Amino acid sequence: MANLTAYPTNSAPKSSDLILGTKVANPNTDEQPVTMNFTVSDVASFANATAAYTTYVALISQTGAAAPTVDTLLQNTTGSSFTWARTGTGTYTITASSALFLAAKTICFLNNGTAASESLNIRWTRTSDTVITITTSADAKIAKGSFEIRIYS
Repeated sequence: MANLTAYPTNSAPKSSDLILGTKVANPNTDEQPVTMNFTVSDVASFANATAAYTTYVALISQTGAAAPTVDTLLQNTTGSSFTWARTGTGTYTITASSALFLAAKTICFLNNGTAASESLNIRWTRTSDTVITITTSADAKIAKGSFEIRIYS
């Protein structure tokens, strides 16, 4: 039997690295279990596809009379693209390219990040199946704020 402590553990896996696994037999056929290699990328894709929710996660900022901008897109497993807009003072929307934001299945987590503010009020509302509205007390109240949408299946 292999000694697991003999293998190096100090490097991050690459998407092309292989993981040893077993394809489970189908009990309704004569199929047998098969030991095979899976790539790290295959396992990660499977995990995202079978998760309880899809997600859009970004760091965003907003200044002046401009729409919020995405400083860093951290993850998007929704399969949709998103457009930010400013609809009024302290009011912004994120619009999905498809009807994702289902009632009772969509939640958001957000904060104003490093913005120096006397008012830290920030809130979200599901406006429709394609639009979420973000409201703050005024413009320029979000600086590298964390923003996550989760859509549960």
